Amino acid sequence: MLSLTVIIFIVTQLVTSPECVARDLHGRLGLGYNGQFAVSQSQNGVPAISVRYGLTSRTQVELIAGFYSGTNGSGITAAKLMQTIHPETYMNFYYLIGGGAVNSGTHSGSEWIGGFGTEFFIPGVDSVGIAFEAGLDYENITSTSFVLKTFGLSFYNVGMHFYF
Repeated sequence: MLSLTVIIFIVTQLVTSPECVARDLHGRLGLGYNGQFAVSQSQNGVPAISVRYGLTSRTQVELIAGFYSGTNGSGITAAKLMQTIHPETYMNFYYLIGGGAVNSGTHSGSEWIGGFGTEFFIPGVDSVGIAFEAGLDYENITSTSFVLKTFGLSFYNVGMHFYF
């Protein structure tokens, strides 16, 4: 029942929200990195490459992929949806949902996230977005256990993007 309520809320926000006055990323492509998922933060992990695209002035999607080919190899393929809820001139405050397939050495599984974030732009450097995010993370990397945890990440972990 709760998941149906969340889906209805998200669809309502996407369809009925007024246009915002913040940094308009509609139709803009952002290239950068994302270190948010567990595999990219584990030992021998690396931040993943990410591509963000503005579907509307309020809605963005992000595709994330990364790997480490060392002895304890790891990899991530994920996607996120961000929806602006409080726009400001040089900042977008948004909620996010996302998930992906992770591989950490001999274990593989899925990871799901939900929370809030902000992407801000330095005046005069309008094409570089710096993001911070916080929320809940559900990891199911082994077949016998799962982990539910909070996360709070700085721009070093969450990402930076250059928008074209």
